[in-house]
Amino acid sequence: MALGTLMNAAGRAVAQVVATRFPERLSGGVLIAVGAGNNGGDGWVAARALHRLDIPVFVAAAPGEPSPLNRQMADFARRDGVRTVEIDGPWPSVTLGIDALLGTGARGALRPAVAAVVQRLTDLAVPLIAVDGPTGVDLGTGVMHGIALNAHLSVTFGGLRRGHLLARDESGDIVVVDIGHPSSDPAWPTLMTDQVAASLVGHFPAVAHKGSRGRIVVVGGATGMSGALRLAARASFAAGAGLVHAVAPADTIDALVRAEPDLQTHCHNFEAPLSTGLLELLDRSNAVVIGPGLGRGAGRLAFVTAVIRQSRMVVLDADGLNAFAGELPLLRELATACRLILTPHPGEFRRLFPDLAGGLELDPWTAASAAAELLGATLLVKGVPSVVATPGQAPVTVASGNPGLATGGSGDVLSGITGSLLAQGLTPAAAAGLAAQALGRAADLAARRTTARGLRPMDVIAALPDVWRGWESLRLVRPAPRPPVLLELELPQRW
Repeated sequence: MALGTLMNAAGRAVAQVVATRFPERLSGGVLIAVGAGNNGGDGWVAARALHRLDIPVFVAAAPGEPSPLNRQMADFARRDGVRTVEIDGPWPSVTLGIDALLGTGARGALRPAVAAVVQRLTDLAVPLIAVDGPTGVDLGTGVMHGIALNAHLSVTFGGLRRGHLLARDESGDIVVVDIGHPSSDPAWPTLMTDQVAASLVGHFPAVAHKGSRGRIVVVGGATGMSGALRLAARASFAAGAGLVHAVAPADTIDALVRAEPDLQTHCHNFEAPLSTGLLELLDRSNAVVIGPGLGRGAGRLAFVTAVIRQSRMVVLDADGLNAFAGELPLLRELATACRLILTPHPGEFRRLFPDLAGGLELDPWTAASAAAELLGATLLVKGVPSVVATPGQAPVTVASGNPGLATGGSGDVLSGITGSLLAQGLTPAAAAGLAAQALGRAADLAARRTTARGLRPMDVIAALPDVWRGWESLRLVRPAPRPPVLLELELPQRW
């Protein structure tokens, strides 16, 4: 397809999204700052499309020799009567701004002239829409070299770039539109969506019983950390488990018996060898969650190793992961005998995989995939975004959730959901991706009631039923398509 055709489709798609999202602001005027490249050409097309709707539009062109297509689209816009203003001169009063300065190929620090335009756009104090992505953000890496525009909305083409997901504050809401170019680059992230999640959630048959819905064993809850175990167990129930056993020392079990009547309990110190009763319990289980509140006392490695050797499927979290710092060969050996999911946050990842951690912040996809291949296990690397990596498969990105999840206990909730879904028959990759999406969506729903600032892990668990109901509705009635929009990703609630 000719590049000019794509540019026309891109600019008109931007105009359509802007008109749909900000109808009340259009009459107050729109200022579009355009660069000299093809991103600026998209801006000229958008200006022409809005002008034809009798919307006051002003274009400010940054200095530089325009690309041939940019010049052509600028000529078309000027012939139609689109007004221009000097980039460094007075700007009219407007109620909306569009950033079409730099596109996906931009790298490195902004030139002073472009940085000055970004600052002027910011000073407008109106909603700002970025074409492709905010100027100043490297969409390949999410890196910002100095100043970057904070967009209220980014309109991008064909698929999400990594930079959109790593620079969430700067990218704002993200709308992906189809403009007719070939399939997206395989290196672009594959996003776990609610539609995909809904397709993964199975139904319980009418003849289901507690044994058929999954038997979960949660190992953790050292003295003073019983709350972590309780959260994981409650989350397991909220995700559909039929039976949940808690394995913990005597003082924790005494508290659980009074506080958690839904739970089965088994008293065991975190030491090997395992008792006959625990061996039998693990043998009957479908999935085992190890780590919530486990602590780092002596003998943890031997105990956790013994539990994994006796288990079919394991979710390894928190101090269950920390027990294997410096013991990757042993962990790799264990992964050959059971289905293993690791759920590290960045600090735990660094302790487990120090040789791979250097690229984690800028490229969690590569780091997670390399670690998964190294171990032969599924990794759910928690962060913004979270990444699920499984050997031989493309990584999956999870972008649901909000800063309210940055609290102690959120990881315990995630491990409980993951273990429950794993026990219900999902593959490790599907269980991890679905669990992370469910956690994030529950946090988003709960934050509407509590705010992100006031969100607690128990609020997230309480919102899980609303997630399942919503996904069942989505499975039954798929939303009507709205071409050219392919995907919309809201900026998380941050207050």
